[in-house]
Amino acid sequence: MPAGALALVLLAGLIHASWNIVAKRAGGDVRFAAFSTLVNIVTWAPLGAWVGWRALPGWGAREWSLMALSALLHSGYYLLLLRGYRKADLTVVYPLARGAGPLLSSFAALWLLGEELTALGGAGIAGVVAGVFLIAGGPALWRRSQDAQARQRLHKGMFYGVASGVFIASYTVVDGYAVKVLLLSPILVDYVGGVLRILVVGPPVLRDLPAARRVWRLQWKHALFVGIVSPVSYVLVLYAVQVAPLSHVAPAREVSMLFAALIGGQLLGEGDRLLRLAGAACIAAGVMALALG
Repeated sequence: MPAGALALVLLAGLIHASWNIVAKRAGGDVRFAAFSTLVNIVTWAPLGAWVGWRALPGWGAREWSLMALSALLHSGYYLLLLRGYRKADLTVVYPLARGAGPLLSSFAALWLLGEELTALGGAGIAGVVAGVFLIAGGPALWRRSQDAQARQRLHKGMFYGVASGVFIASYTVVDGYAVKVLLLSPILVDYVGGVLRILVVGPPVLRDLPAARRVWRLQWKHALFVGIVSPVSYVLVLYAVQVAPLSHVAPAREVSMLFAALIGGQLLGEGDRLLRLAGAACIAAGVMALALG
């Protein structure tokens, strides 16, 4: 992986971990998804219009169909993630989502895009996935507590984490194809996707505007942060995909777990810090292996 692409992925990882921690603290649902998406659209409208002015007239049915599919996948991922954050711990949902996503998207890239993976790159993927597993709790995921309620919460976190990971893998391949094969602008892919996503998450909010206004007063600071910052992390990743194999970029994104382990554990007061740090070390080693491989 080129050094420039690795730098983009590292910065994107820090930003991604930050906005996920904020989203967890917001405790939002589809209304929070709509708020943050609307903030995204409004904030980045000048840049989206500037990039799209010349590019969009050249788009055909293939480009628009791909963006519609991307918007549906991103919406499904975001809504599942938010629901998982309401039902379980971030340190279970987030690692499993970020672990399942790159594993599946890397294999999809090898199969669909014809990319090649060296032995060192394969070891890097294994390191990232092992690190994510350790951060999620390692073997204790299955025996952490004999308390039925805690066990049920853990199982819910595992379900929403893995389900979110499936969506991550799906939209990673779709968007990777858009920027790598169709040569669409990463900025435009993210912005048009946001505009289309509001058509999915917006209608449920419009059905009860008084409730939406009450929730907005409680969550507007979180929505502003997520709406403004989250597109930056993903656009950086899409630019990295343009110059590096998707099967390397997708797992390397999970360096965000390093930041989530160090920042999220402190802010959210969740335990198992030594295990998380061991997992973070595995992720760091995996990222370096991907960069060299």
